[in-house]
Amino acid sequence: MVGGGSIGKRHLQNLGKFEGISRAVVEPDRDRRMALLRDDHVAGFDNVGDGLGWDPDVLVIATPSHLHLGQASVAARRGCHLFVEKPLFHSGQDAEVLIYEVEARALVSMVACNFRFHPGPARIKEVLDNGVLGRVFFARVYGGSYLPSWHPDEDYRKGYSANASMGGGCVLDGIHLIDLAHWFLGDIETVTGTVGRVGDLGIDVEDIASIVNVHASGQRSEVHIDYLQRFRVLGCHLAGSEGSVVWDWEVPEVRLATLAQGGWKSEMLGKGWEINQMYLDEMHHFLDCVRQGRQTCNPIREAAKVTNAALSVKRSSEERRFVEV
Repeated sequence: MVGGGSIGKRHLQNLGKFEGISRAVVEPDRDRRMALLRDDHVAGFDNVGDGLGWDPDVLVIATPSHLHLGQASVAARRGCHLFVEKPLFHSGQDAEVLIYEVEARALVSMVACNFRFHPGPARIKEVLDNGVLGRVFFARVYGGSYLPSWHPDEDYRKGYSANASMGGGCVLDGIHLIDLAHWFLGDIETVTGTVGRVGDLGIDVEDIASIVNVHASGQRSEVHIDYLQRFRVLGCHLAGSEGSVVWDWEVPEVRLATLAQGGWKSEMLGKGWEINQMYLDEMHHFLDCVRQGRQTCNPIREAAKVTNAALSVKRSSEERRFVEV
């Protein structure tokens, strides 16, 4: 594990629940590292070089966004399978060399896409794959929450989310919403979007984004992302020739309306389900793929497409035009 922040800590703890796993963490901050090492079964290092000297089979990268590509490239050259937190890279970077290293060495790779493992979006994907909605016309994916409340014990302005030089901004931070649109409707070919700072957070990155994607299929998706809403919202709405499907994060159900059933019906999701389960399921999928030598649901080549789409949104806003991905 490289990175001992909130998501790194979660992954490290979750990995302790799997059998046959030896764990080590790379974290330069001594106090944070020592806190993680209170578990006697975790080794600790203060730099990636020493961590790679531990000879891991897998590197899980959970550092600030601007470090992901470089750390993943070093690990790939050492023959490590890769699990990389989103986004894969940020402005001014290119993943082609990393893709070559991963594929030439037949490494298993995955970029985090935890919402694919939430029962709500997973049920929507099942509905789409089964053709229940008929010919799909569009998807709307939206999410917003208040950045300062994410880690109330820390100064949010010092974190990567709030700093352009560290790969921050709501577009890359909320890339899992663009990933859902990609997962539902396929490759994104053209984007148009507007991004900006309309709040009073005192950050140098965008706090709101409005995006329209044109997919290779000809279908459209709309994605809204923001850092501003005091109470979190997250959801999806898709419509097709035979009906519609809706999911809201706050309600443990998917609502489906089809011509065949004559209106809206609710399907309850995962009784007793807890948020950490999607992170456990995501990691379980990755580790199974490593053990079986097969590719994951979101390998680096696939994730690079979504990252390029996200960066194209920023270009579209800057240049005030449609941008091909």
